Amino acid sequence: WMALPLCCLYLLMLLGNCTLLWTIKTDHSLHTPMYYFLSMLAMADLGLSLSTLPTMLAIFWFESTSLRFEACVVQMYFIHSFSAIESGVLVAMAFDRFVAICYPLRYASVLTHSLIMKAGGAIFLRGICVVLPVAVLIKDMPFCRSHVLSHSFCLHQDMLRLVCGDVKVNSLYGLTAVILTKGLDSLTILLSYMMIIRAILSIVSQEARAKAFSTCISHLCAVLIFYIPLIGLSITHRFGKHLPPLTHTLLADAYLLVPPVLNPLVYSWKTKQIRRRILILLCR
Repeated sequence: WMALPLCCLYLLMLLGNCTLLWTIKTDHSLHTPMYYFLSMLAMADLGLSLSTLPTMLAIFWFESTSLRFEACVVQMYFIHSFSAIESGVLVAMAFDRFVAICYPLRYASVLTHSLIMKAGGAIFLRGICVVLPVAVLIKDMPFCRSHVLSHSFCLHQDMLRLVCGDVKVNSLYGLTAVILTKGLDSLTILLSYMMIIRAILSIVSQEARAKAFSTCISHLCAVLIFYIPLIGLSITHRFGKHLPPLTHTLLADAYLLVPPVLNPLVYSWKTKQIRRRILILLCR
């Protein structure tokens, strides 16, 4: 019964993110730092969702529930890498909002094309390098228990559950990787918004305050959409062993599919240029 809603979510994800990328590419008024970072977010969303697509289709359409171990490790690597990349892009977008609100006169001189390219490259390399040892470490572990995963795709914490050897090193590095990516990223975003709120509160005009804060709403929504399912899934894995399997499955699907589906909708709703270009595309 989950096949139809999942298929609709994938179609919405593809349509939304591809339309977003096409709109930003073709509209020269959107060639600004904020929308370059939004393009990176859309590409990370596409990569994250497409990493799960093969096994999702195999299970829910063709009832194929077997997967080679090597393919599972590769899928796990891409899922966690794109998740780390998306987290890094959200940090870059928070920095963009921080500079735009706290130092508006220096915005163009600080966020240059060169800096944006370097930031994008650093975010991409961090996602690749930090997650790589996770895949290398688990590849040589012995699996002698049940080979049935909890989800319709491979996650590190789910695969560790099936290992019959010592998983201390794997668990420790997995926790370290999470702290170095999502942990530091969430703290950086929190710090950025503390400084943004302080700058907004120093503005005398009530109308100017509201206008400054409105430029952050889309990014705040994207942060909440990304981190709330992630925290929910982590808590469920840690403390929800007594919950029915369907709960774990739905939370994992929400973690990987809800952000890529909702992010284009949020930014289309808040950005007039994107909304206008989408309407022109639909009219054609």
